Amino acid sequence: MSYTKDQILKECREKDVEFIRLQFIDVLGIPKNVAITFSQLERILEDGMMFDGSSIEGFARIEESDMYLKPDLDTFVIYPWRPQQGKVARFICDVYTPEGEPFPGCPRGILKKVLKEAEEMGYDFNVGNELEFFLFQTDENGRPTTKTNDEAGYFDLDPVDLGTNARRDICLTLEEMGFEIEASHHEVAEGQHEIDFKYANALKTADNVVAFRLVVKTIAKKYGLHATFMPKPIFGINGSGMHTNMSLFKDGKNVFYDPSDTLGLSNTAYSFIAGVLKHVAGFTAVTNPLVNSYKRLVPGYEAPCYIAWSASNRTDIIRIPASRGAGTRVELRSPDPATNPYLCLAVCLAAGLDGIKNNMSAPESVDINLYRSTQEERDALGVKNLPGSLYEAIVAMEEDGLVREVLGEHCYKAFVKSKKAEWDQFRMFVSQWEIQEYLSNY
Repeated sequence: MSYTKDQILKECREKDVEFIRLQFIDVLGIPKNVAITFSQLERILEDGMMFDGSSIEGFARIEESDMYLKPDLDTFVIYPWRPQQGKVARFICDVYTPEGEPFPGCPRGILKKVLKEAEEMGYDFNVGNELEFFLFQTDENGRPTTKTNDEAGYFDLDPVDLGTNARRDICLTLEEMGFEIEASHHEVAEGQHEIDFKYANALKTADNVVAFRLVVKTIAKKYGLHATFMPKPIFGINGSGMHTNMSLFKDGKNVFYDPSDTLGLSNTAYSFIAGVLKHVAGFTAVTNPLVNSYKRLVPGYEAPCYIAWSASNRTDIIRIPASRGAGTRVELRSPDPATNPYLCLAVCLAAGLDGIKNNMSAPESVDINLYRSTQEERDALGVKNLPGSLYEAIVAMEEDGLVREVLGEHCYKAFVKSKKAEWDQFRMFVSQWEIQEYLSNY
């Protein structure tokens, strides 16, 4: 919904909004906010809100720390779960320098820049994300455990699925905030859930992912549960993904669709697929940003780990769902819900556009079950592996160069520095598995 400043002020007065959260996101995808009272809103909508960027991951050095938050009026929403008197509203903000220029380290601004390139080529980029998450019990102090609150499986219902009430409440809350919920269900693993919301343009979708994660965590807490988007919280069962469905439109028509093609795909679609496949290893550190992400990307748990595509095969990293016409889309199955959604969509789009600009040809589709294939079989098909660890992903990113170009020097350096530090922490940590395996034997 589009708003004007006057409409927002009027609605806040009529609905007794007293608190406004100015929200933004850091390089690692962690949401941040500063709150103001309604008395300050008119000034902030006009001039923005100054804040200290030196304490935000990947933002500014202390000697150049002043920054401004400028609310995007179209992101105005009143939180349904807050008090009915003195309500709380939210804006998602863009980050600017004191000189009035977009801050180069703002993830939302980075996505806007790639979207502008697509627009100059005549394309609108639409995205639908499917986010999975776990609901865990909390202990007597309210801290999260890894004990699930049910033993259900895929598409099970209550009473086996004890997350039904929380999931229903989450859906209703999201709808009050303007989401169009298409489906919700229990996922494969115990305690794992999925809620799907309607696709939108990429910027709105990224905003929606940020809001979705907040709502899920907030409503779960009401039920005494902890919701987590950690990719692989429990060994031996499925992890959580964020399948990313992408399409390009021009003049209101889906340019991925060609009814004369055997698979119903256009040359543009094939070139987009080729670009994503070329760069997917290089941008995996962005789409799968945690040490833990790579414990999901292993064979046998419905997560892709091989770089190939198919119109039907779910073991490939790219799948083309059956829908055609306006619904024709490219599904990238590797991203996980811990990713920064703005950076995730920025690198995916940039990769696809690179394929289109260079008229790349997609390789042959791979329709065998890659989980059951041998390395020799995959070599014969030309199928390569995704990076197997965060370290391998960082190396691939540095070798590819696409992410550096998309993120820009400021954000790229901050991201790489943070991820290398994370890997070093993990590399030096002595885990319980090592104690069990080695302490008695050596």
